Amino acid sequence: MKSAERLKKLRDLSVDELQRREVEMSEQMFRLRFQWAMGQTETLNKLRELRKDRARVLTMMREKSND
Repeated sequence: MKSAERLKKLRDLSVDELQRREVEMSEQMFRLRFQWAMGQTETLNKLRELRKDRARVLTMMREKSND
């Protein structure tokens, strides 16, 4: 999925949904970092993409809280 499509979907979510999504992403990042430490190299791209998506979620939360 392209980042523009992801961004559009995030804009449609409420603040509560964004918070839930951020918690899920944080937990998933923890698991991916653990896998990365165990030597599973295919997790690196997933981890990078997830980190960027989480930053997008946090940005949307900040934008919505300022409105």
